[in-house]
Amino acid sequence: MAQQSFGLLATVLLLLLVVLAEGGPPKPMKVKCQDKKFPSCYHKDLFCPVNCPHTCIADCDSCEPICVPQLPPPKPRSPKKVKCQDKNFPKCYHKDLFCPVNCPRTCIVDCDSCQSICVPPPLPPPKPRSPKEVKCQDKKFPKCYHKTFACPANCLRSCIADCDSCQPVCLPLSPPLPSTPNSPPPPDQAAGGKSVSCKNKLYPQCYRQEYKCPSACPDTCEVDCVTCSPVCDCNRPGAVCQDPRFVGADGLTFYFHGKKDDDFCLVTDSNLHINGHFIGRRNENMKRDFTWVQSLGILYNNHKLFISAKKTSTWNDALDRLDLAFDGQSITLPNHEGVKYLEPNSNTTITRNRDTNSVVIEVEGNFQIKARVVPITETESRIHKYGITEDDCFAHLDLGFKFYSLSEKVNGVLGQTYGSNYVSRVKMGIEMPVLGGDKEFESSSIFSTDCAVSRFSSTNKQEFDDFKCSGGMDGKGVVC
Repeated sequence: MAQQSFGLLATVLLLLLVVLAEGGPPKPMKVKCQDKKFPSCYHKDLFCPVNCPHTCIADCDSCEPICVPQLPPPKPRSPKKVKCQDKNFPKCYHKDLFCPVNCPRTCIVDCDSCQSICVPPPLPPPKPRSPKEVKCQDKKFPKCYHKTFACPANCLRSCIADCDSCQPVCLPLSPPLPSTPNSPPPPDQAAGGKSVSCKNKLYPQCYRQEYKCPSACPDTCEVDCVTCSPVCDCNRPGAVCQDPRFVGADGLTFYFHGKKDDDFCLVTDSNLHINGHFIGRRNENMKRDFTWVQSLGILYNNHKLFISAKKTSTWNDALDRLDLAFDGQSITLPNHEGVKYLEPNSNTTITRNRDTNSVVIEVEGNFQIKARVVPITETESRIHKYGITEDDCFAHLDLGFKFYSLSEKVNGVLGQTYGSNYVSRVKMGIEMPVLGGDKEFESSSIFSTDCAVSRFSSTNKQEFDDFKCSGGMDGKGVVC
């Protein structure tokens, strides 16, 4: 009996010790100095003081634990006041309600039940998608072929490489629907305009879709396969038309008037030089001439190519007014669309793309030029006050250039816009932005490479350095 009493007493004492132990002061937290600059204290065990058993740090300098003040818990935010704004619920309309405790700042009023209800937090923003990489696949552009581009930020996954400008371009969200025989043409397309289509298989969303040329150019347009829409030839990058109106590689339009009866460097690079001969009339009320490009002198490799509009009094589109010469020899092309002139040793092809007055010149891997002879009409002369007379309609060239292998240092009135560091110096935002620099681009003759910005480096002696354009109605040989 005494033994049982002793055992019971021992159990009670043990339980009492456990209770006292649990109710005693909390065990202090162990902290260490983590700074190796204090080797005598580094990783030494220290214990928090009694007054802050769990909120201290090791002060390595004094090698003592020091208390860190504990921040008070944040005050609960007051609930947002919301009101029903729907007058269809007059008992609840504009009644003050407060957001629930579990969403003190993100609630709305349910006017039907006249209760405030929580609104789920907004979804996190989607992770940014990496841009798609695209490549130029057209071997006609060796400088750009297989070059890799990342899609622009505004079309990260829907772009293609435009080999001509050597830049990634966004695809349209949906290509415009082609016109059908039973549907009227869009307002900006001429009812009797020429039918054109995209012929580049690299643009499957537009390939072979047919459109009518816009009313502004019913016979001279192409389909821009990137935007899948018809564009006037004179509005495309690389165009030189009218009172010389240039469209640069960047798509910006500017004018360069030059001087009548002078030659100016349009494009100059290490293996390509193009001069333009300007004709014109003096306007007594202006400080400049009205000018147009009448002929081109083109130097490439060791060859010379000449193209000119013959002087014409009364215009008749059925009569061919083109002059062509290759290396000093006059070229005669039959007046039939599709007829070709080939120079195999220079990879040069000249093709009529109309029966008269229009050709496409292509030098493989170097350039393509579309040239069309056009007159100044009576209407144009009256509107712009050109003062054209019956003895001369000032036939000139409307031109479209494409280049396949220009260097980064290319220059010239048009060529400079294809340079790697080109920044337009034309004042934009005005009706007629004009580029100056007559002296900078002036050449002494149609085949001279002596303009101030010349880059042409052919070592072959040129035959026509002293060639000067002269008048003549018959246009034989290389007369411009």
